[in-house]
Amino acid sequence: MEYTHHYVSPLGGITLASDGEALTGLWFDGQKYYAETLDPHHQEKNLPVFVEADRWLATYFSGKMPAFMPKLRMKTTTFRKAVWKVMLTIPYGQTLTYGEIAAVIAKKKGVPRMSAQAVGNAVGHNAISLIIPCHRVVGAKGSLTGYAAGLDKKLKLLTLERVMCGRQQTGNGGRQHYGY
Repeated sequence: MEYTHHYVSPLGGITLASDGEALTGLWFDGQKYYAETLDPHHQEKNLPVFVEADRWLATYFSGKMPAFMPKLRMKTTTFRKAVWKVMLTIPYGQTLTYGEIAAVIAKKKGVPRMSAQAVGNAVGHNAISLIIPCHRVVGAKGSLTGYAAGLDKKLKLLTLERVMCGRQQTGNGGRQHYGY
């Protein structure tokens, strides 16, 4: 059985889903692929994981990176799970491009190259948005591209995290981050 909970954020309603133990979904209401992984026979219920997720969201929307993470369970394909795990490593206030994520996945798989378009598809189908920060993924040269909840929300989230405009060096081993 799956359960849902509703959270009202400064950017609109958010629906959360859980299997009773871990968070399995987080979608802005009405976004593209909304509740795509949610069991149609779910019911609304108060659960400890929802209390923790609400606390995470309140901290995040106050302009701070939460120092804790609700338990997550990714209900997806092996490839999407790999992409989502890379997104979890993107630090608060920084970004990666689809190409950079593709390079990380290719290296892990031991292949010379991975399609940035395939990565884009996996990013777009992220079922636990915000906590798995797909809003921190940008196009080549830092272009603001794609976000299932809409580019207006993506821009507001990046602004909340104080991501700066243009291409920037962060000094972390030469890895570049992009932002707005």
